[in-house]
Amino acid sequence: MTDAADAQSAAEVVAGEWRHLLEGSQGLIDTETVRAAYAQPQLRQVFPMVSHGVMYFSRCTGLPAAHVGGQVYPRGIDGRFWVRGPMGVGTIGRAKTLEEAFALVAANLPEGCGPAILGTAEDV
Repeated sequence: MTDAADAQSAAEVVAGEWRHLLEGSQGLIDTETVRAAYAQPQLRQVFPMVSHGVMYFSRCTGLPAAHVGGQVYPRGIDGRFWVRGPMGVGTIGRAKTLEEAFALVAANLPEGCGPAILGTAEDV
């Protein structure tokens, strides 16, 4: 495959995963959370992932993932969303709204973090 074909395929895989999550048919996470993440243009180009109601992102489409930006946890008992660093390391902040939470994640993407690539963390 050419580099252009690889990029197109990676973009299609990422777009497909976003569609899957936005449909919400699998009950993995509420669609309000996914819509708030999708509203951030920088996050739309990385691979969205969900586990136990936590949304996070990868620079690649395969596993192991190359975690970037941070993780957004569901609303806590204090009414705010907890935003942790990639791989759940450290706290980036707490946000009153999902929009604020995902803005924090987008702001914490590494410099030059471009679109996700096909492959695993070893390929990044």
